[in-house]
Amino acid sequence: MSFFGNLNQEDYDRQYKDSELLQRIGSYMRRERRLFTGVGIVIGLTAVAQAIIPILAGEVVETIENGAAIPLQQYALYFLGLGVAIWCLNYLRTIWFAKASANIVLNMRNDAFEAALERDMSFYDSFSSGRIISRITSDTQEFGNVLRLVGDVINQIAVIFILLAVLLRISPVLTLILFVMSPVIILVAQTWRRAARRITGRGFRAIGNVNAAIQEAVTGISVAKNFRQEETLYDEFDSVNQDSYGVNIKRGTLFATIFPVLSTLSASAFAAFIWFGGLAVGAGSITAGAWFLFLNTVDRFFFPMIQLSSFWSQFQGGLSATERIFALIDAEPTVKQVAHNAPPTLQGKIEFDNVDFRYTEQETILDQFSLDIKPGESIALVGHTGAGKSSLAKLISRFYEFQGGALRIDDVDIRSVDLQAYRQQLGIVSQVPFLFSGSVADNIRYGAPGIDDAEIERVANQIGNGEWLETLPNGLASDVGERGGRLSMGQRQLVALTRVLVQNPAIFILDEATASIDPFTETQIQEALDLVLEGRTSILIAHRLSTVRSADRIIVLSQGDIIEQGSHQELIQQNGHYAELYNTYFRHQSLDYKPWEE
Repeated sequence: MSFFGNLNQEDYDRQYKDSELLQRIGSYMRRERRLFTGVGIVIGLTAVAQAIIPILAGEVVETIENGAAIPLQQYALYFLGLGVAIWCLNYLRTIWFAKASANIVLNMRNDAFEAALERDMSFYDSFSSGRIISRITSDTQEFGNVLRLVGDVINQIAVIFILLAVLLRISPVLTLILFVMSPVIILVAQTWRRAARRITGRGFRAIGNVNAAIQEAVTGISVAKNFRQEETLYDEFDSVNQDSYGVNIKRGTLFATIFPVLSTLSASAFAAFIWFGGLAVGAGSITAGAWFLFLNTVDRFFFPMIQLSSFWSQFQGGLSATERIFALIDAEPTVKQVAHNAPPTLQGKIEFDNVDFRYTEQETILDQFSLDIKPGESIALVGHTGAGKSSLAKLISRFYEFQGGALRIDDVDIRSVDLQAYRQQLGIVSQVPFLFSGSVADNIRYGAPGIDDAEIERVANQIGNGEWLETLPNGLASDVGERGGRLSMGQRQLVALTRVLVQNPAIFILDEATASIDPFTETQIQEALDLVLEGRTSILIAHRLSTVRSADRIIVLSQGDIIEQGSHQELIQQNGHYAELYNTYFRHQSLDYKPWEE
């Protein structure tokens, strides 16, 4: 489990240019153009109001220097009015920008979650779900936090430009010196930018590892308790948490040093202006009032300049977050359709034509594999682990991409059909049926969202006259718990099979559970299975003799090849591989089995 400590990028990560990221972010911001237009107007008014304050202060100094009387009451009202106006404008800016940024995060998170839903099953085989969750939650939130600072930055930029105009009006020479000094601050901030982008990316990967560790620990807590490995789980979590702590300390140190460094540079520049300005006043080039106004304005100029420079490093964190989000959104699918034609109602004919399939370059599963399944035919796939049984089911479900040959459904290339419409006609029950939190009825309705409770109850009662519902504490209203944990494996299978019955698919795929189930529940499961098999094409990955015998044809697989096929009796009489499997796995399930005769 030490892989959690890996802070390397995922294989689907990619490097985006800042211009590309800003363009993508801009597409989200354009959806909120009305709010941003209002924010822009408010920012402009705020910048003007903030620039007027040093001008008024300069007028006061000029009045004192000229020995004239100062209208204190009038200037006090000016300053008070400007202060109230700036507060009101900042309030509007903050509210509108917060709403706009929240909308952007909402849309970005929705897009990332939709992308996660569209990723192929092979994607989740390769990448930790906890790290994917981190991109959808933590990274979007980090970008939102940075985005909320953008309003302040835009305001500071507006202030800088207005103050530059004021400074040029006071003293073009001193302003030219300011132009010479400012790039030094920008270059220093640029140095921090690269480091900030790098360390922030490591920080996001570290928190992704933390989320992955938490998810695995919580999901496998029952196993950990069974084997008394709580301390091991804690040690593993502490390890990745310490990694995250170390990266965040470095990140915090980086962000904590840039502001003092920039403040020192601005203080040095301010001292230079005091020196040069004092010499200019002594030489009579500018008045003392103009010098005071210039210093006051420069001080107000450097504050947003420092904020803007230090923010740039933080903004790199936001760009790093969006880079990870967009990498998830832009991840290339492995299952690629050549067309998206909506299939008609399926008859259920399935044809594997010289199909080649491998999970990796070194792991060949099927090589020139061919198999024809007739409409309405039920076949049972049997064979040792690794024979290719589940792979066939995954290819029919179009969860994985095959590399060669053709797979046709009703004589149509499976690569040319719309997958969503196609899968609506597939009924799938996995080896460990997954149930969502909610009631039994909610989980059954998952197969047909528009079905009412009366129809659910009618279908459920078709199985053993509904006796299985009596074993549930509240019948169809019983809460299944997280992942169906409050139900037994047999009850989960019955819920999953009932879900398929209400869905009424054209093709049914069952990866039968291997867990031991009491005879009463097994009888109910077989009865439900018989109802599902009736009139539809079925692919059964069988682990019970009753399921094998219920199939029209048994396909015996070995290392991706069909080595035998036929009915149960035919294969037993051949005394081949199936007979060996039967004696090893199925014989003890037969009513004719007499262990005392062995």
